[in-house]
Amino acid sequence: MWRRRSSLSLTLHQSLCYSSSSSKLPNSPLHSSFFSSSSSSSSSSATATATATATATNSLDLGFPKPDVAPPFPASAAMASVNISSLASTTRHYARCYWELSKARLSMLVVATSGTGFVLGSGSAVDFAGLCWTCAGTMMVAASASSLNQVFEIKNDAKMKRTRLRPLPSERITIPHAVTWASTVGLAGTALLASKANMLAAGLAASNLILYAFVYTPMKQIHPVNTWVGAVVGAIPPLLGWAAASGQVSLNGMILPAALYFWQIPHFMALAYMCRDDYAAGGFKMYSLADASGQRTALVALRNSLYLIPLGYLAYDWGVTSGWFCLESSVLTLAISAAAFSFYRDRTAQKARRMFHASLLYLPVFMTGLLVHRLPDNGQCIKEDNSAEISSFLETKDEESENLNENEVMQSRVRKQARPPVAYASVAPFPFLPAPYTVP
Repeated sequence: MWRRRSSLSLTLHQSLCYSSSSSKLPNSPLHSSFFSSSSSSSSSSATATATATATATNSLDLGFPKPDVAPPFPASAAMASVNISSLASTTRHYARCYWELSKARLSMLVVATSGTGFVLGSGSAVDFAGLCWTCAGTMMVAASASSLNQVFEIKNDAKMKRTRLRPLPSERITIPHAVTWASTVGLAGTALLASKANMLAAGLAASNLILYAFVYTPMKQIHPVNTWVGAVVGAIPPLLGWAAASGQVSLNGMILPAALYFWQIPHFMALAYMCRDDYAAGGFKMYSLADASGQRTALVALRNSLYLIPLGYLAYDWGVTSGWFCLESSVLTLAISAAAFSFYRDRTAQKARRMFHASLLYLPVFMTGLLVHRLPDNGQCIKEDNSAEISSFLETKDEESENLNENEVMQSRVRKQARPPVAYASVAPFPFLPAPYTVP
């Protein structure tokens, strides 16, 4: 019995030793099959775990980006940034083109003269809303006229140094685009004046646009009289402002238009003399081109400067301004006349430039003086006021007419009756003279 138990123990011990030694042999079949099954089991387990994880992720897809995929948001932000930058660049481009097509600085000067005319024609109360609407409409119409001017002169501008970089010659904008812009702002400005001011102001604006774009512009290539036609164009805006404020055109409202008409002649004569070569290259028939010595050009400038002298007195005498403006205007006009006389004596580019600068200074100072010294009741309806005064005078004198003879009554009426401005119309010292003799 004891032997059997010992032999069984020995057999069990040998079996355990054999198992232990087998585990230490890496290339044994038992070891390989065991680890192979273990590896297969763990791989299957990992695959099952990944599948379950993917399924759970897909079933609970919250829209978060995958770790191995580039997030789409930065690309969209970059694209949006590019679009915004492109839009801003395009906006700046066309805004610059519209600014240059409209000759914005010149158009703002036109607006300033129109606004001054509006204030002068407003009497004691100035309608500031109406003033703003009038200035806006004038700006639109002026921008339209300047744009059409450049459309018609695109070939001429391309030949001149000072204009060849404009939007149309430089092909920064197309002709149809420029025509569309000009038509849109022109119609909008005229409609604005018709609705917010009156039809008279709108009619003056439309007629000035036509005169500038379709008469003055082609005439620049035909005859030197274009300068005088352009002076008429420049004289209409202050009359437009007066009509927008008062609803009528009266002789009192002609002070500023007359000043602008005569001011433009020396202004443009100086410019035409300084830019003679440029105008010749562009094909424009300016008065200075056929005047090699410049004597006739300087004489025309001097003569029109002298025509400005009586305007201060007329503004005072017609009740538009106080007496101080008469004095200031006379001094100012003598200064520009002295510059014109200096140019006449010494016809050089330097003297012409000095007269040009003097003309640039004259206009804003003259308009400022009109506004500062204007009388609130400037007699824009002076005829009606005179009629009322005469009627009251007659009613008063009817009671005393029994004791006065007929001659005394007539003499007293003549003494008391205010003299209307129309009495000066036949003796005005500044008739709207045509251009001097033609230049071949």
